[in-house]
Amino acid sequence: MQNTVLIIDFGSKYTQLIARRVREQNIYCEIHPFNNLPENLTHFKAVILSGSTASISDKAEPWIDLSVFEKQTPILAIGYSAAKMLKSTGGKIKLNQKDHFYTTTLNILKEEKLFSGVSKKSEVWTNNEKLFVHLPENFIALAENSKGNTAAYQLKNSSTYGLSFHPEVFQSAEGAKIIQNFLLKIADLKQTWTPAAFISSAVKQLQTKIGDQKVVLGLSGGVDSTVTAVLLNKAIGKNLYCIFVNNGLLRKNEFQSVLENYKDMGLNVKGVDASENFLNALSEVSDPEQKRKIIGKLFIETFDQEAQKIENVKFLGQGTIYPDVIESVSIDGKSVAIKSHHNVGGLPEKMDLKIVEPLRNLFKDEVRKVGKELGIKQELIGRHPFPGPGLAIRILGDITKEKVKIIQEVDAIFINALKEEKLYDKIWQAGAILLPIQSVGVTNDERTYERVVALRAVNSIDGMTADWIDLPYEFLRKISTKIITEVKGVNRVVYDISSKPPATIEWE
Repeated sequence: MQNTVLIIDFGSKYTQLIARRVREQNIYCEIHPFNNLPENLTHFKAVILSGSTASISDKAEPWIDLSVFEKQTPILAIGYSAAKMLKSTGGKIKLNQKDHFYTTTLNILKEEKLFSGVSKKSEVWTNNEKLFVHLPENFIALAENSKGNTAAYQLKNSSTYGLSFHPEVFQSAEGAKIIQNFLLKIADLKQTWTPAAFISSAVKQLQTKIGDQKVVLGLSGGVDSTVTAVLLNKAIGKNLYCIFVNNGLLRKNEFQSVLENYKDMGLNVKGVDASENFLNALSEVSDPEQKRKIIGKLFIETFDQEAQKIENVKFLGQGTIYPDVIESVSIDGKSVAIKSHHNVGGLPEKMDLKIVEPLRNLFKDEVRKVGKELGIKQELIGRHPFPGPGLAIRILGDITKEKVKIIQEVDAIFINALKEEKLYDKIWQAGAILLPIQSVGVTNDERTYERVVALRAVNSIDGMTADWIDLPYEFLRKISTKIITEVKGVNRVVYDISSKPPATIEWE
């Protein structure tokens, strides 16, 4: 792609945000670890170097030889990378004892393309650990922080820049504008990465790769699998076979409603009700990782059985998206896993299928935009994320039919109320959790000892970080009363006000 930007990851927790800021400009970018760069670097038209959790004083400071890029390639170094670039060329860095982030005022010293349209004084998010106190002669100071230290510099007679602050985070008031200036005014890139352009390119690539072969795809009813299905259907039509497995852990009436939604979309979908098998396999299992592995294994077995009924299938379609790809490998090349993914574990070798992942280069919000461009109904592309293991990880402790029914009813009341109050589309993800405790209550003047449920609603961009939603008190009061009144077995409702980090979005 002619406008590809290379983002080199040195281990920053904000690297994905850099990529998102680039994609927001309708410019394609790729993230690669510093120690595993592509062999061919010539097609990258600009380079952004990320920050790092490593200290500039560490013995093994992660870095690369920038001479691998052509001299005219624009480079933007952020945080750690900007400090490392200075240090490697003779600049002086002052290291503070305390390493923490804070907001400071950026004072722009020179009119330059990088700060075109940016206020002379602007709030930015910076790291207190390293301060730029001396620039080599071939560097120009473009801005300083409130302490008078250089906060932005340029290498003379080049398009290489360094920033001590992080323009990619929302705390940097005009950070997005600075990144936009680097891409459009300095690198002179064209804004060609659009949903329509992606669809056109993806359809051609799928047709070339698949030809007249058959593809089988596991549908979940979620955004990623739905957009994957419609995109594949656009490319290969009747040669796409979709399978939707009911694991008994879906939301209330989800199996029927999802199949109904797909009826008018021209997709070839088969529904398989395996709920009894899943619930029997999960009986008396409380450990969340064991739940995930049981569900993953049984899903693969069920899916395999159905796929075997289709003759001459050559490809397996998957709704993998970009965060799945870049989170799978850390900068040291080792796999990172906080929780097992419900489909991770591999397919039976006898299936012998080639993988096709048409969305693997898209972020979640880009998937939604592509879905909209494809004409998918808003009620489908606007759905909240739902965990692959379903309600199994929203029922803390062992799983029974009774517990599933309780949490389905609570979840349905909560989600329907959010929609009725026009709150649903303002929330990234919401759901209910059944806690493994009971509490004393009073119903009809009689003592009760029943279950406790927690409600959760968060805002996020891609699930990497999340903030809890400050739902109106009156709404919470009304929904709590409705749940306790209408759901037998529940006498207490609590609301989760934990952000990620340190908490995760799901409880298990």
